Formats: sequence, structure tokens, C-alpha cells
Amino acid sequence: MTFVSLRIAPRLGRNIPTEYFVLANLKNKGKVIGRLADHPISEIVVDDRGLRYRYVGVATRGAGGRYDVESLRPGEWIVQPGLVYALETKGR
Repeated sequence: MTFVSLRIAPRLGRNIPTEYFVLANLKNKGKVIGRLADHPISEIVVDDRGLRYRYVGVATRGAGGRYDVESLRPGEWIVQPGLVYALETKGR
């Protein structure tokens, strides 16, 4: 019988800068569906390349106040002040 020692990798989000998960320079499109920290929440935002993102929620934070980027699903991004938007597929 052979035993293999497995090394568990540290949590990914602790090593990657949060800035990698934040979208900037967006244009608000669609209707305002709410407010967070006196900031309007737009239903849709568009980046410089014309890609559209739809609001899906508020970003969670860890005990230290840092965004929990590991809770993001594929295609989700953070928009200040802590909103989560998901990339819309081209079929929509």
C-alpha cells in the first residue's frame, strides 16, 4: 500500500488582488432599481468595449472587510460600492 501526501492549496482569493475582480469606467444603462450607500443601482451597466452586465446582488465581505471574491460565480464582477454584476451572454 502506498500513501500519498496531499498538500491543500491556500484559498485563492487571499492571494489575488481584489482589483482583478472589479469593473471600472462603466456607463449606467436601463432603469435604476435601487440604491446602495447613496449610489444608484442600475439594472444594466456597459463597459468601454460594449459588453453588458446585469445587476445580480451585493458583494459579500470577509471578516477583515475584504471582498469575498471566491463567492463570485463565473462571469460575475464587482462594481463599486460593492455591487455584483454578471456578464450577459450575446444571445440576450
